[in-house]
Amino acid sequence: MLENPGQRVHLACGSTDLRKSIDGLAVLVKEQFELDPFSPCLFVFCNRKRDKLKILQWDHNGFWLHYRRLERGTFQWPDENPSGTLKINRRQLQWLLDGLSLNQSQAHREVTARTVL
Repeated sequence: MLENPGQRVHLACGSTDLRKSIDGLAVLVKEQFELDPFSPCLFVFCNRKRDKLKILQWDHNGFWLHYRRLERGTFQWPDENPSGTLKINRRQLQWLLDGLSLNQSQAHREVTARTVL
């Protein structure tokens, strides 16, 4: 399910009406964002109060719809480009789920090893 580290993540900037379920969110992905809801990506949506989110994911022969509700606090959700998406990596998604900003200045940068000494 959510454990594929190479999977692309698209955030729906601004707020989304989370009364929408799988079909409604898939239509948003296809028509408003011009992306394929059947692609191997995570599509993440957040409500206006920033305390609930849904993640839409296609997996082999059906959709997963993950739902998260915070009992306290809010998600640090980006407002830029409110009619579009923001492409982030899995690490940034984890920061967001943990209540952190997408831009962590103190985090270690990703290193790609080229050789072993």
